[in-house]
Amino acid sequence: MSKVIIIAEAGVNHNGDINTAKQLIDAAAFAEVDYVKFQTFKADTIVSQSAKKADYQSKNTGNSEQSQYEMLKQLELSENDHDELMAYCDLKNIQFLSSAFDVEGVSYLNDLGLNLFKVPSGEITNFPYLRAIAQTKKPVVLSTGMASTGDIESAIKVLLDFGTKKEQLTILHCNTEYPTPMKDVNLHAMNSIKTQFGVQVGYSDHTLGIEVPIAAVALGARVIEKHFTLDNTLPGPDHKASLEPEALKEMVLSIRNIEEAISGDGIKQPSESEQKNRPIARKSIHLSKDIKKGTVITEADMIPLRPGHGISPMEWNTVLGKTTTRDLKKHDLLNWADLS
Repeated sequence: MSKVIIIAEAGVNHNGDINTAKQLIDAAAFAEVDYVKFQTFKADTIVSQSAKKADYQSKNTGNSEQSQYEMLKQLELSENDHDELMAYCDLKNIQFLSSAFDVEGVSYLNDLGLNLFKVPSGEITNFPYLRAIAQTKKPVVLSTGMASTGDIESAIKVLLDFGTKKEQLTILHCNTEYPTPMKDVNLHAMNSIKTQFGVQVGYSDHTLGIEVPIAAVALGARVIEKHFTLDNTLPGPDHKASLEPEALKEMVLSIRNIEEAISGDGIKQPSESEQKNRPIARKSIHLSKDIKKGTVITEADMIPLRPGHGISPMEWNTVLGKTTTRDLKKHDLLNWADLS
């Protein structure tokens, strides 16, 4: 089984500063994720100047008067920024990824040679955008925050109709509240999506902490996406619901451990590593007292004691009524040669 793909979502946590963006790449490389993901947009083409910010954005930026347009305008990455960040990712041996938010952005990222397209939750009902992504014929990871199963079904249909192959598609269960309350995670919905649509699934996480993405991997997620930041206290819409670098690394290590723990064949049998412990932890039939040769064994003569390299206590009833062939001492290990 291929390893779980881990996407560290830098998003707009660079706060519009290229050097901060590079530090985020450093942190993602330190955590050993597979992709570090940014966002590719021009405020002028994705939001009207009168659009309000989400409640969490107003709260996290501490500015309820600022419009969504004004906020996003400060968070754009230029074409030069993209080139510089992609080159820096190559230097740090980590894959660059970005989410576009309109058709022009899809075309731009495709021209940059991205090998994967990530659809943010807000674009799941954007027909021309989904069509443009499908026409690239590249693998697609689709987030489903705020979506119903009907929304997912419609988006999948557009993608498949216009060029995406089903085996190239991964659907991420997601909740877009930042941070997501635990009671709203509904993690089993991830595998409901898998069952209903026959696709590979994963989870895009906006909870605080690392427990839920780890649990998602245990439940079968093949892709994990998680926001991260250099510092939770920085101003900006997403910092407070993002992991700091050490926590991101801990999440990755935990996921890799869980990934290995669930990689077995499912057959219950002693593992190679534990074979040596069987005689130490299990018990054998021993004598509970001194007995003479020719004694007929009763229950009162036997006691299960460690070590377990003699007659198993599961042979208890077979031993009962046997006759000893020699004198035996209390706590002697009983062997078949001692019985007739």
